[in-house]
Amino acid sequence: MVQVKILTPSVESQWEAYVQASPQATFFHQLGWKRVLEDCYGYIPHYLYAEDRGGIKGVLPLFEIRTLLLKRALVSVPFGVYGGICSTTEEAALKLAEQAKILADELSVDYLELRHSQKSVVPWPASSLYVDFRGPLSKDPAENFEQIPRKQRRMIRQGIKNGLRTTMEDGHLKRFYEIYSHSVRNLGTPVFSRRFLERIVQEFKEQCRILSVWHEREMVGGVLAFFFKDEVLPYYGGALKRYFSMAVNDIMYWDLMRYGCEHGFRVFVFGRSRVNSGPYHFKRHWGFEPAPLCYQYYSQGGQIPQLNPENPKFRHLIWLWKKLPVPVTQVLGPQIVRWLP
Repeated sequence: MVQVKILTPSVESQWEAYVQASPQATFFHQLGWKRVLEDCYGYIPHYLYAEDRGGIKGVLPLFEIRTLLLKRALVSVPFGVYGGICSTTEEAALKLAEQAKILADELSVDYLELRHSQKSVVPWPASSLYVDFRGPLSKDPAENFEQIPRKQRRMIRQGIKNGLRTTMEDGHLKRFYEIYSHSVRNLGTPVFSRRFLERIVQEFKEQCRILSVWHEREMVGGVLAFFFKDEVLPYYGGALKRYFSMAVNDIMYWDLMRYGCEHGFRVFVFGRSRVNSGPYHFKRHWGFEPAPLCYQYYSQGGQIPQLNPENPKFRHLIWLWKKLPVPVTQVLGPQIVRWLP
């Protein structure tokens, strides 16, 4: 009989072993993400696991949060594009979902959100707002390069011709944060605190690296990437706008792919995008095809929350944010972003 329990310190090593062994598990199922969010944002964790006599059969990381629209929610997981239920059996998945539903009712939250990376057996309403992009990496970078569409290969060659180069060295987080702050401001998005990124790097060590893009002696772009099992996941990235015409983003992602090929990683996870957004089309130009992300919701009213840039309530705020000086956004952003998980 499968039973659902709350994670305790004595079971943490079993949780981590299960995550490392499960093909469904993502970077965000690791307990390191729990420690970072507790430390930086004070979110309340409710980590559930399902087990029988044979051991753990499924895990579900949940956090109790408040959102910008004054809602209370349970989310798996904040600031992660993946999360949700990771299970060995359908029975374990359904029991974890049922216990999460019970917990949501006990806490009287407005909604429960599960950010599954794959199709779910749980019969809850799902959003079709986001898709995922991922593709294989070959052992030979040259072979991988030839698999990229011709027009995109031309952009990569243009970046090389313009003298752009990359490094994978530690010690550039401060400059990376400045560049990242400019990029997200230009998108109308509040920026994290630098401490949040520092805490991620501290927690995950070799699972987290920054690839920096340089023009002569100036760092002009960079991407903070996660490395999990055989996957490379570029997660927080940005570049200075005046270098866009020099193909800075194209060089950045190609060199990260090349790094993955050369270091034994076999999947490039280009990650989540909103359908028909700019990043959506950029990723398609690389030859990646979108796959639906299964974000599921439970609420008393049965409604799916609209805490995303598509919500008309945010359009004026997004426009206004793009007009603010970057130093101002670096002060205000970390105070706002905790309500936009």
